[in-house]
Amino acid sequence: MGWVAGTVVFFLVWWTVLFAVLPIGIRPDPEAAAEGGWRGAPQHVRVLRIVLLTTLVSIVIWCGIEWLVRSDWVSFRSGWLAMPAD
Repeated sequence: MGWVAGTVVFFLVWWTVLFAVLPIGIRPDPEAAAEGGWRGAPQHVRVLRIVLLTTLVSIVIWCGIEWLVRSDWVSFRSGWLAMPAD
């Protein structure tokens, strides 16, 4: 996988993992509705922690994808997944 394709794949993995990691550790603020806010608003938003956790998980997943692309385990060039020769 080239660097452009690798960057695109990493961005897509990162964005997907962000939505999986986003609700981890979030507790709603019970007094937010009394103050005119939304009752589901989080008490403490730790954006840096969420971004770091998302990045670490994304790196692990991206490395797995990179290994899978470079390996012959799943290959479109040979084996039963290969396109028939003309």
